[in-house]
Amino acid sequence: MRLLGAVLAGGRSSRFGSDKAAAVLPDGRTLLEHAAAAIGAHVEAVVVCGRTVEGMTGLADRPVPDMGPLGGLNAALHHARAQGFDAVLTTGCDMPVYPAALADALIGESAAVLKGQQLAGFWPVSLADELDAHLAEKNSRSIFGWLERIGARIVEREDILLPNINRPEDLAKLALPHSR
Repeated sequence: MRLLGAVLAGGRSSRFGSDKAAAVLPDGRTLLEHAAAAIGAHVEAVVVCGRTVEGMTGLADRPVPDMGPLGGLNAALHHARAQGFDAVLTTGCDMPVYPAALADALIGESAAVLKGQQLAGFWPVSLADELDAHLAEKNSRSIFGWLERIGARIVEREDILLPNINRPEDLAKLALPHSR
């Protein structure tokens, strides 16, 4: 199975107070760079959705900017399908770790997300047209409505703990495993 990794990075970072994707960790790399490297271990290629980042493939939200995570996912699904990928594995720009157990739990025949971390997901490219239709309709464009619409699997794994970085103090408390 050919997998594309997508870092969803188009958010406003309102609770963080500044662009959290660009926040620099003690090792000199940004939070977004950590997220891309973490998901990159499980996929053939990685794109960044919702922004342009030097040295990375960036995708504009689809169909228009500021659609939230679903706009980034939609862009990734269409890009993946056009490039011959079978599915997209997603992460948020504020998720600097992506354990193998998480990828293994998500990857399957149908869409899946980690309970409590809905940006950590697995999405077959066959959902691209359905997401276009969903985003064209009048709805809240929430990820929860999309999950319900497609009957996504909700993966419950208490052994997979991911950092939740919403405020600068969350970043200050972050302890990452040693890099390769």
